[in-house]
Amino acid sequence: MEPRRGELRGAARPPGGWEWGGTAGTGVSKQDIREQIWDHMESQNLADFPRPVHHRIPNFKSKKTLLVPTPRLRTGLFNKIAPPPGATKDILRKCATSQGVRNCSVPIGLDSRVLVDLVVVGSVAVSEKGWRIGKGEGYADLEYAMMVSMGAVSNETPVVTIVHDCQVVDIPEELLEEHDITVDYILTPTRVIATGCKRPQPRGITWSKISWEMMEKIPVLRSLRAREQQAGKDVTLQGEHQHLPEPGRQQAVPLSAGRGPPDTPGPEANSMEAAGGSPPGEGAPLAADVYVGNLPRDARVSDLKRALRELGSVPLRLTWQGPRRRAFLRYPDSAAAQQAISCLQGLRLGTDTLRVALARQQRDK
Repeated sequence: MEPRRGELRGAARPPGGWEWGGTAGTGVSKQDIREQIWDHMESQNLADFPRPVHHRIPNFKSKKTLLVPTPRLRTGLFNKIAPPPGATKDILRKCATSQGVRNCSVPIGLDSRVLVDLVVVGSVAVSEKGWRIGKGEGYADLEYAMMVSMGAVSNETPVVTIVHDCQVVDIPEELLEEHDITVDYILTPTRVIATGCKRPQPRGITWSKISWEMMEKIPVLRSLRAREQQAGKDVTLQGEHQHLPEPGRQQAVPLSAGRGPPDTPGPEANSMEAAGGSPPGEGAPLAADVYVGNLPRDARVSDLKRALRELGSVPLRLTWQGPRRRAFLRYPDSAAAQQAISCLQGLRLGTDTLRVALARQQRDK
C-alpha cells in the first residue's frame, strides 16, 4: 500500500517535538533516543502491559495480530504454535504469550527450509527513512541475521515495524551500524509509512560481534556457526583468541560439527548409541555423564536425539532407558557436560519438562 501524496509529512510528534534533528555532530546517542521515547510513553500513559516500559519494546493496542519468534532464542529461532484440539478463544490468547510458546509449540529445525514472507519487528524508535532503534540487546538484529544465514529471508523480504505515532522520530544516520536492520514499512494507529529505504539489510551473522556468552545462551548459534565454518566463512568470535580450545577438547558446536550439507549424515549422527543396559557403572568416571529424567512414557530415543541435535548438545554416547523414563548422555569431560546441562535446561518432550543434572549428583540423591 502506497501512502497518499504528502502523507509522510507532518508526522505526529509529542508536544514540543524532539529537538535533536537528524544532522551529524549533534552528539545524540541511541540511548538518548530510547530514553526520550520511554519517558514520553510513560508520562502520557500510552504503553500497554508490561509496565514500566523502560528497557522494553513498547506494547500498545493496535488491533493487529502478531506472531513472535522463540523467546530470547533459548530453544531455537522459530517455534510453531500447536494449540490443543478444540481450543477456546481464551486458550488461543494464552498460546500467543511467552508461556504459550513454551507449553504449546514445537521447534522448527534449521533443515526445515522455511521461507519467511514478511518480517514484523518491534522498535523503540524508528524514522521515516527506515532507521530503527531497538531496546539495546540486539535480538531483533540477530534474529534477522540468523534467518539470512539459514536462507529464510533475503534482501527483498519486506520488514515492517508497528509503533505508536510518538515513536516515529528523526534518527541520525551515523548511529546505524553494519548489523542494524532497517524497515520498509512503519505501521502506526493512524498511518502506513513506506520508508523507501534502500540501505542493504545485513547479509548474515557478524560473528565478530558474537560473544562466547551469547553462544552459550543461544544453542542454535552454534549450529549456524558450524555450518558457516564448513562453508569456508570467517566465524571468529568476539575475543575468540582468548578462548582457544585445549588439544583434543570437543568444541562448543557439537550440533552440526562434522555434518555436511543438509540431508548429508555426519559422523556423530551415529555417535548416539541407544542401549538398554544399566547406567554407567559404579566404578566408571561419571563427571562427564549427564542424567536426563522424566522422559514421557511414549517417548522414543529418536525424539531425544532430534532434540539434542537441534539444541547443539550431541553427546559422544546416549544410553536409553525408556521403561525407566531416563537416559544418560556421555560427554568428553566435565566442562562439556556442564555446558550441555546449561543448554538442556527447560527442554521439553511433548508436554513434559525433562530433568537434567550431572549423573553423579543424581546418583548421590
